[in-house]
Amino acid sequence: MLALSICLALLAALGNAGASVLQRQGAAAAAPDPGSTRRGSWMAGLVHRRVWVWGAALLAVSGILQALALATGPLSVVQPVMSTELMFTLVVGGVVFRRRPDTRTRWAFAAMAVGLALFLAMADPTGGRTTVPLPDWGWTALGTGLFVALMGLVSLRLSPAPRAAVLGTATATGFACTAALLKDALGRLPDGVGAVLGTWQPYAAVAVGLASFLLLQVTLRAGSLVASQPALTLGDALLSVVLGVALFAERVHLGWRVVFEVLALALLVAGCVQLARSPLVTDDPEHPEDQW
Repeated sequence: MLALSICLALLAALGNAGASVLQRQGAAAAAPDPGSTRRGSWMAGLVHRRVWVWGAALLAVSGILQALALATGPLSVVQPVMSTELMFTLVVGGVVFRRRPDTRTRWAFAAMAVGLALFLAMADPTGGRTTVPLPDWGWTALGTGLFVALMGLVSLRLSPAPRAAVLGTATATGFACTAALLKDALGRLPDGVGAVLGTWQPYAAVAVGLASFLLLQVTLRAGSLVASQPALTLGDALLSVVLGVALFAERVHLGWRVVFEVLALALLVAGCVQLARSPLVTDDPEHPEDQW
């Protein structure tokens, strides 16, 4: 079952990467006319771009795959595996935009892959309960809500790059909570679809997910992708491990393994930061397009 959830999470991450690249293509092709004063004309142009619509459809499929992964595996495994979206974006973006990764990017790719694999192998998360008691959600909502509000207030006093990183952390918190709510809702699936739809969790997941999506737009406007992407990617993965342990009683091995887990996380962070700098991820037009 764990192998199945990992495969589903990888497919979801691949789908997210493909959707991101397709929608970037559509957004670039539908760039607004600087002289246009019509509001909404850019969004209208997007929905008429077939490549953007395909990206949106692929994103929906990825959401279904992620839900299946969460239904079959621990939160503390699925969400860290989902961080491979950044690596898949590098590969898919390289093929679509016909750019060749340089040596530094290849090393960053390897560092992130090895760091993630080593962290999961050392932490060895195991599944706990399938649903969460209501009081636990109360404390989680209070803690995460205060944390996101604090990040928002702190960001107001920062320059663009640090602001993007702080808002990226807040956005990642929202996405991690969305995944936890979705997993809690799907934990009732053995009792039937009615049992899932009859609880508050799926509706809370939609609300928190939409709020996180809006916060993501603010994050992307606050500063460069280089500043926000590592916080988005790693914040979601690491907070999901914490939520998996706190809410679902999932077990993460510590003890003598902590040293190796810290080293793995350091390698993962370094790789993620370097990958976020790659023009294959940021689609920097100043870099030439090389044939593969």
